[in-house]
Amino acid sequence: MKMALTIFDWLIIGGVFLLTTAFGLIGSKVAGRSKADFFVGGRAMPWWLLGFSMVATTFSTEVPNLIAGFVRDYGVCGNWLWWAMLPTGMLTVFLYAKLWRRSEVITDLEYYEIRYSGKTAALLRGFRAVYLGLFFNIFVMASSTLAAIKIGAAMLGLTPVQSVLFALIITAVFSSAAGLRGVLFSDLFLFILAMLGTFVAAYYSLTRPEVGGLSGMMNKLSAMGQIRKTEVMGFASAADWMALFIIPITILWWSIWYPCAEPGGGGFIAQRMLAAKNEEHAAGATLFFNFLHYAIRPWPMILVALCSLIVFPTSESLNDALCDVLPASQIKSDAAYSLMLKSVPTGWLGLIVASLFAAYVSTMSTLTNWGSSYLVHDFYGRFIRRNSSEKEQVLVGRIFSLLLIAVSCVVALFMESAMGNFNILLSIGAGTGLLFMMRWFWWRINAAAEITAMVASFAFSLYFNIVHDKLFIDCVLSDSQKMVCGVALTTLAWVLACYLGPQTEKPQLYSFCRKINPAGPGWNAVRLEAARAGVDLSNPEHPQEPLWQGIVASVFGCIAIYGALYGIGELVYCHWLMGLLAFFIAIPAALFMWYFGVVRSGGDRTRCV
Repeated sequence: MKMALTIFDWLIIGGVFLLTTAFGLIGSKVAGRSKADFFVGGRAMPWWLLGFSMVATTFSTEVPNLIAGFVRDYGVCGNWLWWAMLPTGMLTVFLYAKLWRRSEVITDLEYYEIRYSGKTAALLRGFRAVYLGLFFNIFVMASSTLAAIKIGAAMLGLTPVQSVLFALIITAVFSSAAGLRGVLFSDLFLFILAMLGTFVAAYYSLTRPEVGGLSGMMNKLSAMGQIRKTEVMGFASAADWMALFIIPITILWWSIWYPCAEPGGGGFIAQRMLAAKNEEHAAGATLFFNFLHYAIRPWPMILVALCSLIVFPTSESLNDALCDVLPASQIKSDAAYSLMLKSVPTGWLGLIVASLFAAYVSTMSTLTNWGSSYLVHDFYGRFIRRNSSEKEQVLVGRIFSLLLIAVSCVVALFMESAMGNFNILLSIGAGTGLLFMMRWFWWRINAAAEITAMVASFAFSLYFNIVHDKLFIDCVLSDSQKMVCGVALTTLAWVLACYLGPQTEKPQLYSFCRKINPAGPGWNAVRLEAARAGVDLSNPEHPQEPLWQGIVASVFGCIAIYGALYGIGELVYCHWLMGLLAFFIAIPAALFMWYFGVVRSGGDRTRCV
């Protein structure tokens, strides 16, 4: 089902490609000066640019497909599997963003050797660099490339191999040359373009004759018995309530390590916070990101997915449309989004393709820069060639970038669905999240606990997803039950390691406490012992802020953003009263968030200008 692109469409696509390449070439001049310029933009980036970059990176080609899969399989309420991650994002804003920026590391893995001591800390840093920077990052990049494969098949009639070759060529030059500064400025352009593309896609999906506009969509879904799928809280059963809402909102957000929603911050979100001008810019960027990510971005894609239920109501209809260009194993619900774009007219079609290209490049450029920063700074420069020059490390970073892109494109050929990849990522990181949050505020967390958490999480994931149901046929567990069991057992394992494993040396604890000056009672024992030993741990440059204020600000922030998310949805459906009521709750919550998070904490708003 190849779509006809005219010369006008190709001119638009070519213009976007050339402009993106120009950002990369301009950024390469600055990026090559030093490792800090290449990986953290010289620590001089403003909050608004970093916030746009964060959300642009998460706006991969995979996201529209993932949302389409959730809506088609569960309804709009299926998105609570990722909407429930908001609390950890808000805690990052008001508790962790300033701490990350205060650490002054180049990568979040460098944190291990300022927080822990000895060879165990170095081993942990090196292992995580290879595990996250190479293996884990390739999996995430391949997931984005899988979406590109399905888009290429649905819109351009390309085979998986052809799509992979185009993706490889498009991203290789930009991602390896630009450095973080070039990535940030291109992300601003690419996010605006990608959002415009989703609005255009939603408009032309609604105006298809089979759909008949917004009212037609609602009437036809009602006639099909699918109107429940339009509701934010439209769970089909008690089991769905438990699996899609109760467990995610009570357990998953603090227990799961997931890219862009890491408890305590981490990954490419931490990379942007580390690139901020100061602590206030780091917090402002993360707040801006959470608002765009959860409240603004989803709704156009949700509308496209709802329309697809009318145009392609069954899995057989999807298979009929794609069987000539995709293997049967890759024809899942997530392919519906791309198929819905066939109604877009000339000119706008070119913009849609360009916006999807923009989303892909934005994500891949960030992931390659992030992954290569681990491999260069935390592995190559730390363990292979400790005396290597800045220019050598930048060159090696560019080589690693090309390697990551090439391998991820090959791996994508063997993947099947965005939802399957999403569940794998959740499963692998189950049970580690609380440790990543507590290690800033509790001195007893040690390197052995981190290693235990990683090993236990992976082992329990393999057991519950592969072994358990075969061994205990009469005690088969649901996916949510497996997740909860994995979280509980992994958490128990690393808590025991905190008490039984080798403790962090006292000088290292003193140094970390003095540099970061974390709030709360978790470091009181260290401070008392230091006082008895005559060691001064005061940090007048970074005074402590009450821990409870950050938590209260985070709670009000969640209410504000969830209120905006729900309110925008109700207004999209033309439910004016409920939409305005939701904003009536969201706006006061935002004001309370500002009061507790900025005013009471003594935040200097002028430093974020």
